[in-house]
Amino acid sequence: MRPAKATAAAVTVATGVTAALGAAAVAAGRYASDAALKAPAGRPLPTEPRLTVHATAAGQITLTRALASLRPGTYGLGGDGTHAIVGPVLESAPHAADTVVRRLEAVTHGTLEPGAKVWLTPQVHIGDPSAALGIDHADVDIPGELGGLPAWFVPGARDTWVIAVHGLGTTREHSMVLMDFLHRQRFPVLALAYRGDLGAPRSPDGLGHLGETEWRDLDAAIRYAVRYGAERVVLLGWSTGAAMALHAAAHSALRERVSGLVLDSPVLNWETTLRALAAARRTPGPLLPLAVRAAQGRTGLRGDRILEAADPEVLKVPTLLVHGPDDVVAPWGLSRRLAQQRPELVTLHTVHDAPHGAMWNADPAGYEEALRRFLTPLM
Repeated sequence: MRPAKATAAAVTVATGVTAALGAAAVAAGRYASDAALKAPAGRPLPTEPRLTVHATAAGQITLTRALASLRPGTYGLGGDGTHAIVGPVLESAPHAADTVVRRLEAVTHGTLEPGAKVWLTPQVHIGDPSAALGIDHADVDIPGELGGLPAWFVPGARDTWVIAVHGLGTTREHSMVLMDFLHRQRFPVLALAYRGDLGAPRSPDGLGHLGETEWRDLDAAIRYAVRYGAERVVLLGWSTGAAMALHAAAHSALRERVSGLVLDSPVLNWETTLRALAAARRTPGPLLPLAVRAAQGRTGLRGDRILEAADPEVLKVPTLLVHGPDDVVAPWGLSRRLAQQRPELVTLHTVHDAPHGAMWNADPAGYEEALRRFLTPLM
């Protein structure tokens, strides 16, 4: 082969290899970004390990020994076709060195067989408030910009309503961990399913936006509450639901009706959260920036929007932050910084040994007491 032809062939091959590598990198970035943008409601986040059921007995379940299975508190135990409620670790129960025994409170769906793969979830109850808790509720339909949004309404005597909105990896069933408490406090409660949830419209692009567009469904719920008698509303959000609450408090046309915010494990920096979820999918470190760029290109996400909504100077209403240092999805440090910058307005209740969105699960009594103290002046 003549030198000129050989050089041209080499350039062609190199260009093809470069293009192929570029396409592979783009594809890898899209796949990594799916961990956050296509996180299915009601399915575990990639940060949550699968555990094996080793045995069950009266009031007990034996699981693979792991940091997750040793967490204190009360959790749902999810699996394919199964759901149960598990309580604290039973240290005195006989078990092998590679297992842990927890109290088995109830099997609410399916059966737990040895060898089954399960995961801990902050979503303790399944079904609806009437079936799961014995609390009367109404199924309502909230007019949203993309269509009807299903919601549960639990009536109460007060004219301050609590609007509850779930976050990553859960559904509106998550709100039932606090439904009984709020019902006893006589708050009307509206628990919302928003775009992308079962029974709700999909986003036009079929992707989650980590609260940046979903907050408009929460805005629709505020309008609904005011239309049906709410004088004021408290927005209670977990994870991206907390980000939605911040956006609504900053931008809703009815923001003057928002009298308080309860932010559990808030996503205050979507890039950090996306990186954490992508890394949990075993995305190599060098590809994580590609995941961020892919998310921006696919959704138009902008980090400055949540930063603006969470700006300490923008906050106008009392805010309870419930968060802890063991959250690897949404860093606790950002919540702590926010509380330090507005101590007269923001209260931080710190919970240890709790993963993302599971602050109540790790310490139900402490959580509810902090919430009671926060809500009392807002009643």
